[in-house]
Amino acid sequence: MREKLSRKRISLFFICVTLVFGVLSLVVCSYFVPRELYLLKGKDSVIEYGLPVTVNITSENNEILQVNGNIATEYDVKLDEPVTVKSDEAGIVDLKLKIFGILPTSVQVKVLPDLKLYPGGQLVGVKLETEGVVIVGLQELEGADGGMYNPGDEAGLMLGDILYKVNNKNVNTAEEVIQQINNLDKETVKVEILRNKEKKSLEISPVKCKSDDQYRLGLWVRDNTAGIGTMTFFEGVTNKFGALGHPITDITTNITIPVKDGSIVSSKVLSILPGKSGTPGEIRGIFYNEDKTLGHLSKNTENGIFGKLTENLKNEQYSKPLEIALQNEVKVGPAKILTTLEDKVESFDVYIEEVNKQTQKDGKGMVVRVTDERLLKETGGIIQGMSGSPIIQDEKIVGAITHVFVNDPTKGYGIFIEWMLDEAGLVVVE
Repeated sequence: MREKLSRKRISLFFICVTLVFGVLSLVVCSYFVPRELYLLKGKDSVIEYGLPVTVNITSENNEILQVNGNIATEYDVKLDEPVTVKSDEAGIVDLKLKIFGILPTSVQVKVLPDLKLYPGGQLVGVKLETEGVVIVGLQELEGADGGMYNPGDEAGLMLGDILYKVNNKNVNTAEEVIQQINNLDKETVKVEILRNKEKKSLEISPVKCKSDDQYRLGLWVRDNTAGIGTMTFFEGVTNKFGALGHPITDITTNITIPVKDGSIVSSKVLSILPGKSGTPGEIRGIFYNEDKTLGHLSKNTENGIFGKLTENLKNEQYSKPLEIALQNEVKVGPAKILTTLEDKVESFDVYIEEVNKQTQKDGKGMVVRVTDERLLKETGGIIQGMSGSPIIQDEKIVGAITHVFVNDPTKGYGIFIEWMLDEAGLVVVE
């Protein structure tokens, strides 16, 4: 009997060890091994994981990628030692990895061709029309019978939902929603929404209002927005651009607004509200020459806004394009940012204090501190409106300013340039 209990305990112990081992291995895969790895053609990239792990790497299509100086279809790599990868050709290589020799994961290596970008720094105005309408309020209505109703709430709609269809008809403006409601021939309306990137279909019963005899859903919706931000870069052949380094969000619900159409126009600084601890500052600007579009906006993502220029936006600081540096080249040390305080792009000194190597897209890859005395005097450091200001180190574009530290406006976060290039559609191979 005791022997049986002992065997059960031993078996249970090994099961627990296996489960812990599996969980820890998944953590290693998620946090330390990237799903995608970007390289620049012809340049060594040294990766340091510092993990006491041996990884078996195989590939069926590797004809270009060197790992520690060798091109092969299978490698055994120790992650407690620096790993050097390089390719003299642009292309894509799919790698299969086995952690501890058993747990599989995969990495896609994208080797980029020579790519140079014109740095931005210009203050631009952004106009955005939503794809669908954003629900920003749910209103109680008085019906024709004198009763009080909240049809949106009763149907399960929530603030931040994106309403994109009413009775199978696409809607992109508040007027289109009203038109569909007033064309009713039945008591319920089918609405289709997007909530947290998931599509849902709901039925809602409009209320015939006592005040104007019109059918209403009791929804407050927003179908456009506008603001200012800073251009990060553009590519001279395709005219593709990236700006902001973070999404344009709805002011009421904080959701990332889906884009149906958008444009960038000229903007100029009216005044500057310096930042203080606990109170972010801001650049106050206005649009001008609104009839002259500088570019068309096609994407609003977690990593910035993207589209294609229709006008040349070269600045006086850099008349020629610069090389880029991927995150493995970025280092703690001096750098510069380009931004607009008056009527032109200027260069200001900063110091990159932290470089947080990332395996997934995120806007907080760097911590940047403003050291330029003039910028500190005029703005207090980093303020709203400066998001998107390109970060330049060793005459290479390494990223863009994204957020300010609320309790210390002299500091802010930066996004690595590779994440913005991917969203801009510039991560292409020959």
